[in-house]
Amino acid sequence: MYIKTIKNAFLLSCFSFLVPFSVASADDCKVLAATGNSEYPPYLWRKADGSKDLLGANSIIFAELGKRLGVKIELQDVGSWARAQEMLKTGRIDLMAGAFYTVPRIQYMDYVYPAFLDTTSVVWSKVGADLPFQSREDLVGKDGVTVINNSFGQDFDEYAKANLNLAFVASLKQAFMMINRGRADYVLYEKNPGLAYADLLGYSGKLDVLEPAISSEGLYLTVSHRSKCNSGELRGLLAKEVQAMISDGFMEKALQQGLEDWRNFSR
Repeated sequence: MYIKTIKNAFLLSCFSFLVPFSVASADDCKVLAATGNSEYPPYLWRKADGSKDLLGANSIIFAELGKRLGVKIELQDVGSWARAQEMLKTGRIDLMAGAFYTVPRIQYMDYVYPAFLDTTSVVWSKVGADLPFQSREDLVGKDGVTVINNSFGQDFDEYAKANLNLAFVASLKQAFMMINRGRADYVLYEKNPGLAYADLLGYSGKLDVLEPAISSEGLYLTVSHRSKCNSGELRGLLAKEVQAMISDGFMEKALQQGLEDWRNFSR
């Protein structure tokens, strides 16, 4: 009888692991709060109507992800990229809608694999500056600038910390202004968001994108360690749906829609 009881308990625990995640069993997790980098078109950007809504490819992706999971994912603008990371770190936000993998970040958030999109980061310089660039070693001894808490992947971040002279500012607008005014030699930032903002801020034709890219990184969905909704079950289901959305082409379609929406938004 004792052995039978243990066996039944084991089978029950296995069955409960296989039961799909549902809002009815998630207590306070009927709604998942999410945020991201609000200056990151075509992935994310502010709606600019005084609301906290975010637009872009990642917004489209997270709306679909919530629909497939049967939960509501509220993607909201909480301010700067640094503040977004702080909100996730403290558990006031459950999900991050796009982050590169770095060792410091795994101290406060769980990554959901695989990456849902990829992006490249590049060196930006002022047109006519004639900044020689073939590899990251060419940046040594120059004055660079990037956005606070921005990452270019673990490998480049470690190289930059050890070898480069980088200043950190609150926004990409400030960074572009610095190289345009000759206060820095180059800016480090992602290519697609940089091109989008250069056009919006009136810097088209004033900045050069230098090749090759300094890094190519995956954008991951992450879950705060302090989120009350963080569980192995939820992370597993998120991973399953992310893979399905990659396989059925939804992620690429969302990116193309984000590019088109940004073009219309910035006109």
